[in-house]
Amino acid sequence: MNQRFKISHLGDIDPVPCPCGTSRRAFMDPDNSVASIHLVEIKKDTQTHYHKTLTEIYLILEGTGHMELDGQLFPVKPMSTILIKPGCRHRAIGQMKIANIPIPKFDPEDEWFD
Repeated sequence: MNQRFKISHLGDIDPVPCPCGTSRRAFMDPDNSVASIHLVEIKKDTQTHYHKTLTEIYLILEGTGHMELDGQLFPVKPMSTILIKPGCRHRAIGQMKIANIPIPKFDPEDEWFD
C-alpha cells in the first residue's frame, strides 16, 4: 500500500556537515520531491551561500544572533521566521538551533558559494 504520509524523528537522524554547521535532514527519500525539513545546529561562523532553485524557510528555535541576507544584517531570536528566495546570499551569525524547510526538497547540488 502506498502511504500518503511519512513520520520522521529528527533526533534519530545522524547529523551531516553543512555551510551553517550540522544538519539532521528528514524526508530526503528519493520518492519525495516536495520538501524536506532540517534541524540545523548553527555554528558561530557560517559560510555565505545561495541556492539557484531552492526556497528556504528558517524558524529560529533556540539562541539569538543575526541573519545576513544579501549583505544586510537582521537580528533574530526564538520564533523568528525568514523566507529566503532563490539567489539570496545568506548566512546565520551566532549560535542557534533552527528548523529549515527547503522547497522543493533539499538538493546538495544547489549550494553555491561566491
